[in-house]
Amino acid sequence: MLSAGTLVAHSAPLSPLSVSSNRHYLVTDDGKPFFWLADTAWELIHSTTRDEARYYLHTRAQQGFTVIQAVALAEMDGINKPTPEGLRPFADNDPARPNAAYFDKVEFVVAEAERNGLYVALLPSWGDKITAPWGVGPRLFTVGNLPVAQAYGRFLASRLKSHHNIIWMLGGDRPARLKGLGNQSAEKAGFAPDADWEPIWRAMAQGIKSGGGVKPLIAYHPQGGQASTSVVLGDATWLDINGMQSGHGSGHDVPVWTWMERDVAISPAKPAIDLEPNYEDHPVSPWPRWNPSFGYFSDYDVRKQIYRSVFAGGAGVTYGHHSIWGFVGPRNDVINHAKMDWVTALQQPGARQAHFLKDLILSRPSLDRVEDLRLIAAGQGEGAEHMVAMGDGTYGFVYFPTNDHKATLDLGRLRAKTLRAWWFDPRTGVGTLIGEIEGGATHEFTSPPQGPDWVLVLDDASKGYAPPGLEIY
Repeated sequence: MLSAGTLVAHSAPLSPLSVSSNRHYLVTDDGKPFFWLADTAWELIHSTTRDEARYYLHTRAQQGFTVIQAVALAEMDGINKPTPEGLRPFADNDPARPNAAYFDKVEFVVAEAERNGLYVALLPSWGDKITAPWGVGPRLFTVGNLPVAQAYGRFLASRLKSHHNIIWMLGGDRPARLKGLGNQSAEKAGFAPDADWEPIWRAMAQGIKSGGGVKPLIAYHPQGGQASTSVVLGDATWLDINGMQSGHGSGHDVPVWTWMERDVAISPAKPAIDLEPNYEDHPVSPWPRWNPSFGYFSDYDVRKQIYRSVFAGGAGVTYGHHSIWGFVGPRNDVINHAKMDWVTALQQPGARQAHFLKDLILSRPSLDRVEDLRLIAAGQGEGAEHMVAMGDGTYGFVYFPTNDHKATLDLGRLRAKTLRAWWFDPRTGVGTLIGEIEGGATHEFTSPPQGPDWVLVLDDASKGYAPPGLEIY
């Protein structure tokens, strides 16, 4: 039996989250910035025992995560295949006849997450139960039975209304609409090119809102590619957070920063988050058939994507590991060339490094931060070498994806007479002091020779900001 060690109950119920006044970030009910650092634990409810779920949640809390993305009606035959306890969600696959014991398990995961100081981005259903262009299904919710979708959303929200650590996430790796997307999988499954499932999601969102409790915060997890929710669901008034999935199927260095720049610039503004970048240890571009010479995404690949999407304006980011989302182990089969069990995967380097990004962002004022590419006067680079910069005028963070990379920065963007400069190591969370530099002019920096990636931290010396992370002078 797994042991999570001594669990200490969270001192108080977690605060409901809301959108910041500038509409770009998330805050707690006392106005403090909240950084979304999530893990994709899609099958957590359906495929683990309660002891395993406790172990997983405790571990991720200890590693500095803030959100867990999990599904009530799971992808991997989550309707017909029982949980380890022998539970199925509905009697006779009828959403109007929920199994109380199964939804006790859902509430257990939500409550245990709160006990560990974690929020749950809860998907009422994976997309194959609704849109079904691919996947096991069965398709339970259709445009022809909208009251069923609404009633299910209301039931689930009412069942969990005493818990304030829930962010609702619709979608589940499926498009909300086909028009303009050219989804071949959907068309092969017999759906019209202009099929529209948004009314189902809208009905479910209405049910969630009518279920009681605090005002819900609703996101949507889309299919992979540049068609984020800002593109497909730009008119959805029920949607509070725009999501994208830079994903695993388009090779290295998918330009998520350009998608984020687009989403941050839209009006009305909404927080934008990459809800599924390339997973650590996921085979690179495995569809329709994987070429092993492509290899697997590494912790470095993960860092490049998560830093660049956040520095481009993301309200946070989601990490994922290919062996964890399906909880690969003795009961759960290897999926798509996963190369380790989920317990081993919990300690992979990318997972242990991800919180350094959160800690760095929260070490400086973060609600007024914006991408500032004009800080990079020359040497920005492209693709794998593409640099991104952000700040609020009193500090700047510049992500150098490669070592020995020369770039000229316009220090006048920071409006300070004197700047204090640091190299921040995203692998260790250690900041090394460079020294003080005169502001107002251009200055050339070269990332350190080891690495490969680094963050240059530039502070207005008069502000007295604490060193970024553990410091070496």
